[in-house]
Amino acid sequence: MPRKAAPISLTDEELNKLKRIVSAHTSEQRMVRRAQMILLCAEGKPVKDIATELGERPNTIILWRERFRENRINGLDDKKRQGRPPIYGDSFRDMVLSKLKEAPPNGLAKWDGSALSEVLHTSDDAVWRLLRKEGIHLSRQRTWCISTDPEFTSKAADIVGLYLSPPENAIVISVDEKPSIQALSRKTGYIKTENGQIVHGVKSTYRRNGTLNLFAALEIATGKIFGKTSKYKKRPDFQEFLDDLLNEQPDSKEIEYHIILDNYCTHKKNGEWLSKHPNVFFHYTPTSASWLNMVEIWFNILTRKVLRGSSNDSTEILAENIRKYIEAYNTNCEPFIWKKREVHGSQLKDNIANLCN
Repeated sequence: MPRKAAPISLTDEELNKLKRIVSAHTSEQRMVRRAQMILLCAEGKPVKDIATELGERPNTIILWRERFRENRINGLDDKKRQGRPPIYGDSFRDMVLSKLKEAPPNGLAKWDGSALSEVLHTSDDAVWRLLRKEGIHLSRQRTWCISTDPEFTSKAADIVGLYLSPPENAIVISVDEKPSIQALSRKTGYIKTENGQIVHGVKSTYRRNGTLNLFAALEIATGKIFGKTSKYKKRPDFQEFLDDLLNEQPDSKEIEYHIILDNYCTHKKNGEWLSKHPNVFFHYTPTSASWLNMVEIWFNILTRKVLRGSSNDSTEILAENIRKYIEAYNTNCEPFIWKKREVHGSQLKDNIANLCN
């Protein structure tokens, strides 16, 4: 006569937990089956009857009954498996980072995944997986400009102070020019690529129709743009632009105009013009710090929305398109909020391993 297995007794807490596992919609099915086995065992049903009711093999019932008896609820979880040993472990990581310290081969400017896998005689996928895991992007780059102007601190503080806290009865204006804008004639439209994506298409061949210069002034408080195109960018053209700019401003000698400029030659040696406009003050950005001039932000917007990928059969058409855009931009313009991330030249390391270790 076969031996009868000792019955399983459950605490109230275990009983409630097993029932919750069975009834919960979010429970894994394997956990539901195992919980059902234990509940039926606790009722004293024979293993053969439980196996028939649940459609399981008797040995499976016995396996989970014994695991529960040994480790209670925790015994229903799968045991941790050792798994396949890693092929590319810490030694592979160290090997890749060490190789990145060396100069790339075959005249390459920088390493890429294919070059690394070829030199290391390993899989492309393994190299790319490691690079992604370490957060290394060999094809991306970031540029920065560090001014060496000995008066950088005072000049930068002066300009940023005008942005954040302008003087009373004063209008702060950021001025610069975008030179040599080409009027190019070329076919443009939309094309469907091989992967089915629709993109803006620009024919690689084009006809040059001349260039023009754009002077632009950004009123810091309102975000309004005053622009003027010209054939040249000489000092008389610059002064004429300033005259036109001031004519657009309120006619009051009590108002001061603080104009922010970079160190381009036409912006200098304007003493005679300034003597005729005693309420106008020039503020120059430090050398190699044109990013302090806020109108550069708007130039980037203009480039993206009007100039890049455009087609203009003459400089007159190009000038008209720029004028239309400025007019439309000013109907909904808003001031830029000045914020600049601090960049340190000391962030530059001679190799990636210095940053990853």
